[in-house]
Order: sequence, then structure tokens, then C-alpha cells
Amino acid sequence: MAATGSEKQGGEDVKSFYVSTPIYYVNDAPHLGHAYTTVAGDVLTRWHRQRGEKVWYLTGTDEHGQKIMRTAEANNVTPQAWCDKLVEEAWKPLWEHLGIGNDDFIRTTEKRHTDRVQEFVQDLYDKDEIYKGGYEGPYCVGCEEYKLPGDLIEAEDGTKLCPIHKKPVEILKEENYFFKLSQYGPKLLEFYAANPGFIQPESARNEVVNFVKQGLQDLSISRSTFDWGVPVPWDDKHVIYVWVDALLNYATAVGYGANQEKFDATFPANVHLVGKDILRFHAVIWPAMLMAQGLPLPGKVVANGWLMVGGEKMSKSNLTGIKPQDLTSHFGVDAYRWYFLRAIAFGSDGSFSWEDFTARYTSELANDYGNLASRLAAMVGKYYGGVLPEATAAGEAEQAVRDGLTKAVAEADLKIGEELDFQGGILSIFDFVKQVNGYITEQEPWKVAKDESPEGRARLATILYTAAEALRGVAVLLNPVMPDTSQKLWESLGAEESLGALADQRLLETADWGRLSPGATVTKGAVLFPRLEEKP
Repeated sequence: MAATGSEKQGGEDVKSFYVSTPIYYVNDAPHLGHAYTTVAGDVLTRWHRQRGEKVWYLTGTDEHGQKIMRTAEANNVTPQAWCDKLVEEAWKPLWEHLGIGNDDFIRTTEKRHTDRVQEFVQDLYDKDEIYKGGYEGPYCVGCEEYKLPGDLIEAEDGTKLCPIHKKPVEILKEENYFFKLSQYGPKLLEFYAANPGFIQPESARNEVVNFVKQGLQDLSISRSTFDWGVPVPWDDKHVIYVWVDALLNYATAVGYGANQEKFDATFPANVHLVGKDILRFHAVIWPAMLMAQGLPLPGKVVANGWLMVGGEKMSKSNLTGIKPQDLTSHFGVDAYRWYFLRAIAFGSDGSFSWEDFTARYTSELANDYGNLASRLAAMVGKYYGGVLPEATAAGEAEQAVRDGLTKAVAEADLKIGEELDFQGGILSIFDFVKQVNGYITEQEPWKVAKDESPEGRARLATILYTAAEALRGVAVLLNPVMPDTSQKLWESLGAEESLGALADQRLLETADWGRLSPGATVTKGAVLFPRLEEKP
């Protein structure tokens, strides 16, 4: 599935559609919040692949910084050993388990990254974009960030806390190197005004614009109180600030400073997916760094909301972290991939509950979608020996289904492929599923089957072919969201015989009616969404 750069179309290089997740901090194993963003990126990139586009999907791990060092010390291992263990035993296996089709997995301890980070920072230093100075202020180790006093919250005893981690900040004083971030405020505001879609959703954009308008401070880009990081190339008593190191993964992973052809064919990212708590790093610091280096800026920075449990952000630090495997073992991987994007508007906070997941699974997946596929296969088996009949008596009811598929394709492509409105796109597809269920209920093929006249047989064949062709469209549309069940449905419809692999079907051709070949073998396979067992 890996992409390899640009393709030639009409004699011109075509840039890859490049999507990134944040690189995740490996102080602990991944939880639902990490998986939420990564699945969203996977659905988005699969969608663009289904369009026939060249795609590059990047994820990875952020492995430097004080928090990693302290976690490793608490576990009596070196920071590198801790990172290696977490990446190989927790992070990579989870992405494989969830069917994530990333093209690359970048680790910030890799030489391909660290060498380029040093070169990037050295270039800025040589351009007089970096200077030496001192700093004292409140620092959150969890965020790896100096906080503004106004950002902090106060505990009952007066202790100043990080608003995200609800833990006391540390007052740090050290000699650092600084990036002249303050001089980029006007340039950033000009860029935001010229590119109103750069930061999404709108609420996130407003937050960033207001933050920059208040005036930016120069950014500390080094730390001298610990040594777990990339050394500052001209002063080995300092290591590069973990966020500068981390943000550069989006460039180093696609060949910055090492493979110019790949870099030109991929960079910058079309979409950076981030959690809203790291929005400022990606929407302020990252574009300023790129401006300083004369590099192009990303297309969009899209901040998803937080997953909430009991009113608290889901995380390890507040003990609300839930392992994705806790849910996939009960609901299945495809239902897991579907649920969070279906239940929560991307960009907004959303609450998770077993009860809501169970209700949606039963109603929408099992009853509406899975039951439709089972009924269709059973009727073709019963009335036509499992051979898809030809439609010869189509009328207004069938035209309505055809129009419904055309509408679903157009709406879902706009919402998912362009607007990153995963919930809206999935709802468009499932509205069509409901329409096909309604069509079957109204046409009553089980009654039509009793009419053995030529007209009756033609009518029954048309009803069943129409339902099968509608499901053919649904299988393609849901393939980026639920690839395993879509493949099962594709095979059940006999579509592989005449149309080839599901992954090769083009989204915008999905509404072309009549693609399924009469005579295809329709089989009733395993139930797509089995009845749920009792909650574990």
C-alpha cells in the first residue's frame, strides 16, 4: 500500500496527498485518544486512495524530552530502551491491529531524523534566527512547554497547575537558545487572513488568531538541564527543545535534506491532524519555522476534540485511558473504526460510553446494514440459486435508489474527502442504507416471488438486482471506514469476479449504475456484525 512519491499525469509530476498524525509521546502505551486521531487519518487517506490519488500517510513517535527520561528512570531502564520497548510492543502492534495503512513510521531517535534536525537548526542559527539568552518561568513536564502565567489554573492550596494535566508546574531558570518567533507574528496573521481554511475548525482558528494578535514571545529552542535529546550542533551542553525536534518529523520523514526528489513530491503536508491541546505548536511555531527556512507551509492544520470519560479528557494521567483492544475484542475492529467517527463530530469534544456504542452497533450496523446484506444474499439464494438475476423491469422506485446512490457518493466525497466531516459523510452513506431497506420493505420481494408470471419474475429479478447494486455502492463507500466488512460484502456480491479488487474501485465511478454483472455468484457468508455478547 505504500506510496512512493509523485506520479506522472499528462507529463507533469503530481504531488502526493500527504496526511500526518501527531507523533505520539511514548511515555506510556496508546489509549483511545491516540487511536481516534490515527483512525481518522487512515480513513482520510484510504478515501483519497479510493479516489485513485497518490497518497502518503505518516505517523510515528516522539521519543526525546524530560518526561521520557523520567519515565525511563522510574522503570530502571535507559530512555532508548524504554522507547524501543514501547514502540515495538505497544504502538506499532496497535496500528497493525486497527488496520492502519501508514506509509511510514518515523521515530525521533532515528539518525535519518536527528541529523536533519541538527542541520535545520544550524541553518537557522547561521541566518541569525537564533540567539542565546536566559529564561525563567513555569514549565509543565507533561506538555514539555513553558506556560504563560495566565494559562495556569490554581489548586485549592494555591499551587499553580497545568490546565491540561492538572499537575503542578515547575519553575525553571536556565540559559537557553531562542528562536526569534516574535518577529513572525505579523507574517502569520497575514498568512491566516489569506488562507482562512488553514486552521480548522473555526473555533480553533479564532483561538490561534487571537493568541498571535496578543503578541508572540521568542521561543526557547534548547534545554540545558538534561541531556536526553538531539544535541545543539554548535553547543553540546544543550539539547534541542523537544517540540522543535518533534515538529521537524513532518519534513525529515519525507526526505528533507536527504532525498530532494521525494521531498518535492510530498512536502508540505496537505493535512496535519492534531489534538487541540497541541494546536498552537502546529499552527504558530511550525509555520514560523518553515517561513524562517523559506519552505512551503501545510495546507491545513485540523484539530480534533478530546474524547471524554466522566467529564475528563481521556488520558493516562487522569486514569481514564482505555485500551482500544478493550473495545475491539467486544465490538470488532471495523465497528471500532466506524463508531468514533460516526458518533462524534470531528473537531468537537465527545463522550464515550459502552451503552452508546452498543446501541449504535445494534441499530445501525447489525440491524440496518448487516441485516440488509444478509436478506439480499438469502433471497438471491432462495429464488435464483445464488445467481444474480438481470434487471429488466425498472421503474420509478429503482430510479429513486439510483438517485440515492448518486447523492450518497457526492455528499460523502465532499464531507469526508474535502471537509473532514467524517460523521456527516458516514451519515450520508447510512441514509442511503436506510433508503435501500425502505425500498425492500415497500417492494416486498417475498410476496412478488409468489407471482410466477413472466412479469412477476422480471419484477422480482429487478428488485433483487437493484438491492445488490446498491450494496455494491455501499461496499465501496464504506471500504475506507470498515475495510474488512466491506471486503466480505464485496465477495458475497460476487463483485470480485467481474469488477476486480475492491481497493481498485474508484469512488467517483461508484454511482455509475449497472456495474454488477448479472450471473455473478451471490453467497451468504458470515454475518457482518454478529450479535454482541454480554459486556465483559
